Amino acid sequence: MTDAEIEITADLVRDLLQEQHPDLAGLAIREVAGGWGNQMWRLGDELAVRMQRMDPTPELQLKERRWLPVLAPRLPLPVPTPVRFGEPSQRFPKHWTVMTWVPGEPLDYGSISRGHHAADTLAGFLTALHVEAPTEAPISEDRGEHPKKCTDGFDHFFHAVVPDDLADDVRAVWDDAVAAPEWAGPPLWVHGDLHPANVVVTDGTLSGIVDFGALFAGDPAWDLAAAWVLLPAGCASRFFTAYAQADEGTIRRARGLAALKSLFLMLMGQSGDRGLPGGKPTWGPAGRAALDRVLSDDLT
Repeated sequence: MTDAEIEITADLVRDLLQEQHPDLAGLAIREVAGGWGNQMWRLGDELAVRMQRMDPTPELQLKERRWLPVLAPRLPLPVPTPVRFGEPSQRFPKHWTVMTWVPGEPLDYGSISRGHHAADTLAGFLTALHVEAPTEAPISEDRGEHPKKCTDGFDHFFHAVVPDDLADDVRAVWDDAVAAPEWAGPPLWVHGDLHPANVVVTDGTLSGIVDFGALFAGDPAWDLAAAWVLLPAGCASRFFTAYAQADEGTIRRARGLAALKSLFLMLMGQSGDRGLPGGKPTWGPAGRAALDRVLSDDLT
């Protein structure tokens, strides 16, 4: 059995806690649905165990361990913060981390009914996050590039899932993003992976942000795509007004990246509907709704 095929069970999680953090081993353990690169287990009421599963290296977990304690204190929404480190052992030769639990319902299983509140909340969060990153901040190998360097990925998603009647409109949004100017500012802290499974909602609005494994320093347009990917129709304008620091070129890049992310969600949903490994059935409807918002909300 390879490392990737190790079955992660509640008994395994408890055994690892008993070995490395015995004071936590008596807490209730419950599996959390979802997750691919990492699997989550609730630990009591206030903690969670993040287990490296399909990620080939521990880089993403180690990144969260290093930087979330730095970022979390100045962010206006709850984010998972590491509290204990689990190291590879004979029982489980991968990394695992005990983190604070962010309560709420994942957006791919829930909805936002208070759109303006959510727009203001997201704008406040990203304003706080998007500050100049230090020179030692991580750089992403697969995110953060200008859209013109992402055309292969876009074309793959485009041909896989875009309906014929939307093809011209989707292509126009992408081409406009590719033609937009480069980010001219300093590298900013960027979450990098804002989509419905990585945010939680409570009482119809955003209440927390999770999964910072993609965190990097770079172009904030990668996060600003969330104006269309996360928020209900008609809320993107409110978001950008509240955010108040995105120029026209950044908004154009963000809209194109929102199209890219929407197509990715649709493809993952398609894979889930077909029962393919890693597929997420709930992501398909979320991606299609986001694509509709991208095509209807033109702020440039």
